[in-house]
Amino acid sequence: MPLLDPIYLNDLTILPGERVLTRLVISRLPSGTLIDVPVHVLRSAVPGPVLLLMGGMHGDEVNGIETIRRMLRRDLLRPTCGTIIAIPIFNIYGFLNFSREVPDGKDVNRSFPGSPRGSLASRVAHRFMREIMPLIDYGIDFHTGGAARANHPQVRCELEVDPKTDALAAAFGAPFTLHAALRPGSLREAAHRLGKRLIVYETGESLRIDDAGVEVAVAGTLRMLHHLGMGPAAPPPAQAGVVCRRHTWLRARFAGLWRSLVQNGDFVQKGQVYGSVADPYGERTVRLESPVSGYVVGINYMPVVNQGDALLHIGLPA
Repeated sequence: MPLLDPIYLNDLTILPGERVLTRLVISRLPSGTLIDVPVHVLRSAVPGPVLLLMGGMHGDEVNGIETIRRMLRRDLLRPTCGTIIAIPIFNIYGFLNFSREVPDGKDVNRSFPGSPRGSLASRVAHRFMREIMPLIDYGIDFHTGGAARANHPQVRCELEVDPKTDALAAAFGAPFTLHAALRPGSLREAAHRLGKRLIVYETGESLRIDDAGVEVAVAGTLRMLHHLGMGPAAPPPAQAGVVCRRHTWLRARFAGLWRSLVQNGDFVQKGQVYGSVADPYGERTVRLESPVSGYVVGINYMPVVNQGDALLHIGLPA
């Protein structure tokens, strides 16, 4: 769309050069309390692309929320051209209830493109598709490891499929970039179907602020804005990023008490002992050896594990 024209969102007309906070009404709680989603629209007077910054797709994933909050608070989202649409918390329901899902138990990020007559998750997704998706060209969807799993700062996208998406990931400059196929019902898949390019950023674990990972996210967003011509030059990454076109989970062969001997970001050699699983009665401890060489990009911090539980997420460098 020609960005010298107004943007129409939530029954508002937003002109070039304007900064607007609007609230998308989603539904009401059984108590009658209105649930709405605050949306910041920050426009330059100069034409350019529209970039979406999305946090809180899962309500317990606070690092994306904190990333966008910091950028807004520091007044970093002033595009030199085009428009930024920033949504700190998309899943207000989950945020209020420290939950990944909405009250119907469904995952909004498996409910796109949604339906106006479907489940609550489907209706939330549909509202986004109707109001926000038509406006954007690019996006960053900020996420956090689920349950007790912590992710090392990383970007996920389909690699070597679309050169422009590869360029976005490279410009962001995360410590790790993982090839990730499109998941049915996800925001990323819905954007792809409409020819819009979106990457996912992951860091930390649910319900905990990962300060270092948040700062990586802020710096990466500024680099991506510069790459798109929407902002000034940003400092380069502190270290060269690692591209992993394949990745795998190391899983528990036995149930018991899990203890890791490695940390996120470490390189693990094939055959290296990376941890142990012990029975809780002091009778047996099993040392765990890695079947592959690669980088630790995610750790399960849950101390009690069952057979088959994921322990370490290993990125296999290209």
